[in-house]
Amino acid sequence: MTSRLTEINVDCADPARLASFWCAVLGYVVLDATDDLVEIGPAGRVDAELLDGVRRGPVAPSLFFARVPEGKTVKNRLHLDLSPIDGTQAEEVARLEALGARHADVGQGDVSWVVMADPEGNEFCVLRSLAPGEFALA
Repeated sequence: MTSRLTEINVDCADPARLASFWCAVLGYVVLDATDDLVEIGPAGRVDAELLDGVRRGPVAPSLFFARVPEGKTVKNRLHLDLSPIDGTQAEEVARLEALGARHADVGQGDVSWVVMADPEGNEFCVLRSLAPGEFALA
């Protein structure tokens, strides 16, 4: 018996703003929204097909952004790692900065990935590119 990762929840001050940022980053769409909770995920997921897919194997999880009264105060204990698929790591970092992300220093030192923060300060990493010509299997 196993479980599947189906949702990731992020506490935030402005769910609509953060959902919009992450939709642009991941190519997701808003699946459901209220003033205090926004769910985003891949487009075109019919419930019955999604359930069947989840039972067969891992699927891309949806993200929930929930309004909370307190602000972020320390480094995330959990973060997302992104791998560019259409361009270089540097090009993706520039695209994310244009969307509102910023570089973040969490004491990572000299590493091959880039630590960034979303508009509310939640850290995430941009890993090596998986784009053709940028990544090859050994």
